[in-house]
Amino acid sequence: MSATLLSMAFLPAGCPRVWTLTAPAPFADETSCQCQAPHEKLTIAQARLGTPVDRPVRVYADGIFDLFHSGHARALMQAKTLFPNSYLLVGVCSDDLTHKFKGFTVMNEAERYEALRHCRYVDEVIRDAPWTLTPEFLEKHKIDFVAHDDIPYSSAGSDDVYKHIKEAGMFVPTQRTEGISTSDIITRIVRDYDVYARRNLQRGYTAKELNVSFINEKKYRFQNQVDKMKEKVKNVEERSKEFVNRVEEKSHDLIQKWEEKSREFIGNFLELFGPDGAWKQMFQERSSRMLQALSPKQSPVSSPTRSRSPSRSPSPTFSWLPNKTSPPSSPKAASASISSMSEGDEDEK
Repeated sequence: MSATLLSMAFLPAGCPRVWTLTAPAPFADETSCQCQAPHEKLTIAQARLGTPVDRPVRVYADGIFDLFHSGHARALMQAKTLFPNSYLLVGVCSDDLTHKFKGFTVMNEAERYEALRHCRYVDEVIRDAPWTLTPEFLEKHKIDFVAHDDIPYSSAGSDDVYKHIKEAGMFVPTQRTEGISTSDIITRIVRDYDVYARRNLQRGYTAKELNVSFINEKKYRFQNQVDKMKEKVKNVEERSKEFVNRVEEKSHDLIQKWEEKSREFIGNFLELFGPDGAWKQMFQERSSRMLQALSPKQSPVSSPTRSRSPSRSPSPTFSWLPNKTSPPSSPKAASASISSMSEGDEDEK
């Protein structure tokens, strides 16, 4: 059972349940139900071993809580989880006390109260909490222990405003969160004042609302225009780079495809026209056919049916042709030569 439900379980009979875990924590002065259970003083050892069954341990934490941040929330989480069953009351100092003892705040007291009400670890918020805790205040709210970091807090003429709480054995230390504090946040804003002033002018705030002079306003607005131009140039450069990258990728793909097609073309060319290519073989075949067609047919050397007479030559002779060196001496001799040639042809047939 949660601490909130336990704390409500021991209220007087007929007291209604005025809040749930889905609602903000109530203010102490608006709560009609007050803790009426017997309140015996507890030691830290007893609280850590387990509290009496009739009530939770009531833990109190106070502060300014200006610009509520994670460091505040972690401190309240530690206070809430100090004991197995605890009820966390958070006191928030008013603007008057804070401005008097600590300094000016960014958030007013109403805003700071509301910020605490919506923290999940807070069970109850006490408005206008005292700067120094008095016995009457502790008794009124039935506070068992006070949670705060252990660093001495010097203020209001005291070396440590929690000194008497520590001496009474009611102080339980928590740990600070390094790197985050209200002062750190304000320091960042002051350091980068021009940046935030330009930012808010761009968002529609007036120079009067920002307490900015006329000259600074014009300067900030000019700087905003320069920044816009730089941003446009940057966008153009990025788009140009993207376009160039896309062109390079496509060029690479085209070159790769061209190389593949070139290798394929060269391979086909060599296969067709190379030393052992199909075109050479086809050319040789056609050449051989043409040579065979153009070459004269050779006469057979011997006849299978009859043999030549020894008086005749094995190959056809052209004895009928007139001898250039010895022309026929007379017409009779020429006539005899022609008749012998005709007889030779008949024998051939």
